[in-house]
Amino acid sequence: MKSKLIVGWREWAGLPEFSIANIKAKIDTGAKTSALHAYRIKKVMRDGAPWAEFFVHPVQRHRKPEIKCAAPIVGEREIKSSNGVVQKRLVVSTPLVLGPFVQKIELTLTNRDEMGFRLLVGRQALAKRYLVDSGLSYGLGEPDDDRWQQ
Repeated sequence: MKSKLIVGWREWAGLPEFSIANIKAKIDTGAKTSALHAYRIKKVMRDGAPWAEFFVHPVQRHRKPEIKCAAPIVGEREIKSSNGVVQKRLVVSTPLVLGPFVQKIELTLTNRDEMGFRLLVGRQALAKRYLVDSGLSYGLGEPDDDRWQQ
């Protein structure tokens, strides 16, 4: 078996294409697709391709900073949330920094104001590289601001 990086149930992550250097992420093996807290989501066309424009509050329980983001839309999916409600969400693709790895992942965009974490990292993003230790918290360490430019 190939060696995998052990992560805790929550970790610091980065979304460099969104200029988000550090965001607390819940590692959720119960979710297939990753999800990002986003609001004022709108579809736009750029060079004939559909894009999503949206805003993110990357810090839990804070309205600042507010970051305007944009990403190509790769699809729309019906997602059943943890409370059982089915919601149609836009899906975008963007790089995720988690520990020493940077990989392109799919994220659904949804309002996570009521959730504790602004970013949820699902199974698809974890496969092949990570093992989850549910008793571990921030096993990859504290964020290194020099590593990710904001």
